[in-house]
Amino acid sequence: MSAPTPNWWKTGTAYQVWPASYKDSNGDGIGDIQGLISTLPYLKKLGIDIVWLSPMYKSPQKDFGYDISDYQDVDPQFGTLADLDELIKKCHDMGMKLLLDLVINHTSDQHKWFLESKKDKTNEKADWYIWRDAKMVDGKRHPPNNWRSIFGGSAWEWVEERGQYYLHLFVPEQPDLNWELDEVRQAIYREAISFWLDRGVDGFRVDTCNLYSKNTSYPDAPIVLMGEEYQPAEAHFVNGPRMHEWLKEQREQVLDKYGDVAMVGELPGTDAAEVLKYVAAEVRELSCVFDFDVVSLGGRHGAGVKKHQVHKHDLPSFKQAIGKQQDLTRGTTAWSTAFLENHDQARSLNRFATADPKYREKAAKMLATLLGCLTGTLFIYQGQEIGMVNMPDSWGIEEIKDPDSLNAYHDVMHRHDGEPLWLEKAMAGIRRVARDNARTPVHWDSSKHGGFTTGEPWMRVHDLYPEINVADQEKNPSSPLNYWRKMIEIRQKYAELAVFGDFETWDFLEPDSFTFTKENKSNGYEKKKLLTFLSFSDEVQPLHFPPDCKGKEMELLISNVDEPGKHLTPWEARVYLVSL
Repeated sequence: MSAPTPNWWKTGTAYQVWPASYKDSNGDGIGDIQGLISTLPYLKKLGIDIVWLSPMYKSPQKDFGYDISDYQDVDPQFGTLADLDELIKKCHDMGMKLLLDLVINHTSDQHKWFLESKKDKTNEKADWYIWRDAKMVDGKRHPPNNWRSIFGGSAWEWVEERGQYYLHLFVPEQPDLNWELDEVRQAIYREAISFWLDRGVDGFRVDTCNLYSKNTSYPDAPIVLMGEEYQPAEAHFVNGPRMHEWLKEQREQVLDKYGDVAMVGELPGTDAAEVLKYVAAEVRELSCVFDFDVVSLGGRHGAGVKKHQVHKHDLPSFKQAIGKQQDLTRGTTAWSTAFLENHDQARSLNRFATADPKYREKAAKMLATLLGCLTGTLFIYQGQEIGMVNMPDSWGIEEIKDPDSLNAYHDVMHRHDGEPLWLEKAMAGIRRVARDNARTPVHWDSSKHGGFTTGEPWMRVHDLYPEINVADQEKNPSSPLNYWRKMIEIRQKYAELAVFGDFETWDFLEPDSFTFTKENKSNGYEKKKLLTFLSFSDEVQPLHFPPDCKGKEMELLISNVDEPGKHLTPWEARVYLVSL
């Protein structure tokens, strides 16, 4: 009896496109859907099976499309519904699937539902958002509680028209929907989900999908940030009491009508036991999840941690976070993802390896090797395949576009009265972990603006585009781009081990190297293992051989050096197929 065919979203390699910075087709300086369509052959050649397109919906762009004013239309800067239909068709014609972003915790404050809701307390959509009366203290109006927005400041915004505050967990222009109301959920299912599945999309990356259910008593959060008016309140809105009920309802009432729809959930602030409640196959809620422990290293998503307070992690912490994500599938029916970059994170070379020009390309291949050998659905972010890096240190606050970064900078400025040393710390934090790092335009060639646009780009193109670009790497057989192609081929050839195997770290406490194996005692691989050696150091490192691999027949599958020797050279990677 043969093994069952795995779901398409388990075996595929996905590529995230953040449209504004991907490829501009009409010279207006903003990436668009036609630009993406023009690169589909490139993505196919890379080995991509799934394209994830970040929000392209109609939006005032207060949070780069995550503030949606119309779920059923495309923002004019990105194209038209006809363009999106063409993208769906061309992806399918080339054997690729398409995921859209599903942003349904909140809408834009320009959405027709909110414009109606804010008019007064008696209109038919009056309760579609979360409204509360002011708290009066000494005759002065205050927000209903002390919750801090994820982007800083109060999570409540006053509307004079209605005489109440509304909740926004993100920027003020993103009011949270009231999921407690059945008619709200049905409208979301109809307009945001069914509309696109009817047009042929294959699934969604589900934005902040553990935030819908809040503690409806809206109590004050405990004070953990002394001297600050607004406090982190994640305990009252992350993994709330009705989350599982609603995700099951969504699956049963909507998704089941369309077959094997992929729902890739974003689950910030969630431990492994809680993740399983969302993603075990039998619960039928999410297909797989993004676990954030790796990209949160150094405290990025700790309660109230500011950008300038994020610190450099050590390699054992990195291994532990990788292990948590890998162990999610061990002995369970759950599925996970493997990623190091997305639109909300700094570039992986800077965060987890080195952007030193001496080692940059070698380190990019090393991280490609790591990701290519991890269990779960592999997600690559635009530009990662050519080794794009963080913004240059020479850039100042005037180049920053993201409201999260700007809020962080201005928070430090106001809290510390513009003291120059504090502003330097704020800027250092932004350069290290800001979302802007991932949002500089993709470098397609060495022409002006890196071939991203023939016009003036909406955001400055990285200064290194003449050195790091697709066209030059296409011509170089040893480039990071061509290494990624080989790595994806190996991942697919040995999928039973690389994609589905059990993960084991062998040198957990080593601070400079990472050795792990992948094993799958089924489907003809009982006597085989993948053995991966990685260097995270500028110095030569010894090899740490697992006991059962010593003296065994080993076939070198891939390496980022021409002739692997007795030791690991700086930032070296190699993968062996071991016959036990």
